[in-house]
Amino acid sequence: MGLMTRTGPFGPEPAGTFNFESPPPGSALYLEPTAKRIRVELAGETIADSIGAMLLHESGHQPIYYFPPEDVRADVLEHSDRHTRCPKKGQASYYSIRVGEHLVPDAAWYYPEPIEGAPPIKDLIAFYFNRMDRWLEENEEIAGHPRDPYHRIDIRRSDRHVRISLDGELLAETTRARALFETSLPPRWYMPAEDVVAERRPSDHSTHCPYKGEASYHSVALANGELAGDLIWCYQDPLPDAAPIEGLLCFFNERVDIELDGELQARPETPWSHGVRPPARA
Repeated sequence: MGLMTRTGPFGPEPAGTFNFESPPPGSALYLEPTAKRIRVELAGETIADSIGAMLLHESGHQPIYYFPPEDVRADVLEHSDRHTRCPKKGQASYYSIRVGEHLVPDAAWYYPEPIEGAPPIKDLIAFYFNRMDRWLEENEEIAGHPRDPYHRIDIRRSDRHVRISLDGELLAETTRARALFETSLPPRWYMPAEDVVAERRPSDHSTHCPYKGEASYHSVALANGELAGDLIWCYQDPLPDAAPIEGLLCFFNERVDIELDGELQARPETPWSHGVRPPARA
């Protein structure tokens, strides 16, 4: 989340207003250099290594690294017959990537002739993040997607009375929550496990947040015999910025009823409203 996603200032549903004419929601592009050294690995080999990579922010999407062609190994690139068209950038051509016997079809793309008004991305090469084996910013591996430099999380202790229920059934109640405020996302209420009265059952699902770390999930067994799948998540070993929520439990605001000091909160509509994983963008 950040500038370009959800309710961010240039996202599809901006929450605020400008004092100047901004691009129509969903149409913004912003290309900027990064000071980080960025490396991409596939099949045990480094295929891109750059201190001149660019970060493209596109409304509605997570940021993507674009590499100068000279920082990508030409010997692993094979021209593909695939072409796609973006209304904001133009026609993209593709490369398949071959490292030894390992082939990833249509794994990278570039814009040989960007349309007028697009940022200067001509011939810069981008990779599908999840089709590569490993990404590094400096000497640290990243997962999920590149971190947005305009994204942040703030975690605050709260003594608000947080009551969580579903169809009238009490699931949790606490006055010692940690409130997590994250760019372009609804506030999240993390609480000690002992303040959760719902019967929890571990899930096989896990997800990775580039800002908080690896999340594990629990389903909730309801009194009516139904199982509410993946309703709770927890960071058992969070990244340093999220250390205060270690081991605490959090419910999806989108799928339960939350009362704060007796006031029922509206359920937000997000990509997580109907399940754990948001729609993926390669």
